[in-house]
Amino acid sequence: MTRIVIIEDHPTVREGVKRALLNNGFNEIYEASSIAQGRARISQINPELIIVDLNLPDGSGFELVSWARNLSKEIAIVVLSLYEDGNHILAAMKAGASSYVCKNAPLPQLMAAVTHSIANPLSFSAIGLAAAVKDLETQKGLTAREFDLLALLEKGLSTKNIAAQLFISQATVKTHLASIYRKLEVSNRTAAVHAFHLIALPK
Repeated sequence: MTRIVIIEDHPTVREGVKRALLNNGFNEIYEASSIAQGRARISQINPELIIVDLNLPDGSGFELVSWARNLSKEIAIVVLSLYEDGNHILAAMKAGASSYVCKNAPLPQLMAAVTHSIANPLSFSAIGLAAAVKDLETQKGLTAREFDLLALLEKGLSTKNIAAQLFISQATVKTHLASIYRKLEVSNRTAAVHAFHLIALPK
């Protein structure tokens, strides 16, 4: 049975998400309305899935997403947001989310994100991701492949694991890394991830 925590401060939204989950066969559902409550619930319950609102009364949901991802590579994380812009989508991916869904999206879209996230917690899906990636490529001259590699770098994968994920050689990974460093004007992985953090944050 999948343990789920919904972290959302609006009772009506929280209830709507809970009802959708119940209607789709999920029964072990817990609730929280703040980052503090969310952390306590996650620590206590060890859920397989969390659904996180970005606007919480005691801070940004991005903070909770990053904390949860650092806690577990297996946890599925769905971000709920009022915002549809590329900066928020990229920031959610950067924080370690598995999926990003707008609150005005139809319920089947939310459930598709839930299913995707449970099956592939370290991947990322969002309506609008392709456009966000294209905008970022334009900003920094990154290719789609370099962006894919940078996203894996952000998740802390080694050169060997990145090569396996992208079905390329380790030498090719190193070539792409050199190009990324040049375009982002950095000299190492940590700096590249930091640069990605800066350009992906909402403005």
